[in-house]
Amino acid sequence: MAKKIILAIFIIIILSIFAFNLISKETVDVYIDGENVSVSTHTMANINSKSLNGEICDYTLDAMNDSASNINTLYNGINDICTRHGLKNPEINIDSSLGKNQIPIIAYVCGTSMNPTLKDGQSVLVNKTKNIHVGDIVIANSQEYGGIIKRVGEINDNRVHLESDNKNVELEYINGTLYELKGISPWVDLSEINGVVIDY
Repeated sequence: MAKKIILAIFIIIILSIFAFNLISKETVDVYIDGENVSVSTHTMANINSKSLNGEICDYTLDAMNDSASNINTLYNGINDICTRHGLKNPEINIDSSLGKNQIPIIAYVCGTSMNPTLKDGQSVLVNKTKNIHVGDIVIANSQEYGGIIKRVGEINDNRVHLESDNKNVELEYINGTLYELKGISPWVDLSEINGVVIDY
């Protein structure tokens, strides 16, 4: 009888420890839909969750637009924010409209250089990745031209040649001088690529 009581107490202790660990587990759940970020934090720690979640949202939005960031830098940045707010080793879960551990971005086409494929003002869904191939349409933060959407024409080590789909050349007089207007075809560094257009 005493053995059964000791065994029952032992089982209750084990279950209590398991339940406490389950309840006290700290998790941060981040969801990205391409334009918006939502964050929910689960912890028993006495922290300002609203401030923590707001900072994670702001950081994630910045990371979406930073060509140097990726899923690993996003995890590390979120973890650093959690540590500053008093969470110890939280489980960070990043989910998105593209699936787990993906960073989608909604971008908007500006101009006619990608006609007829993409129209001026059209929205496109971008997967934030540097895994690109010739023929992909990508967005890049060119040092020379700023934010651009172009097709990959050639990849040479870390240099990427981008091309416009619109091959039309127009002539226009500006202040009495005749100019030839056509889409740009710059070379950019792979680090300037922000992602691949996957839906338009």
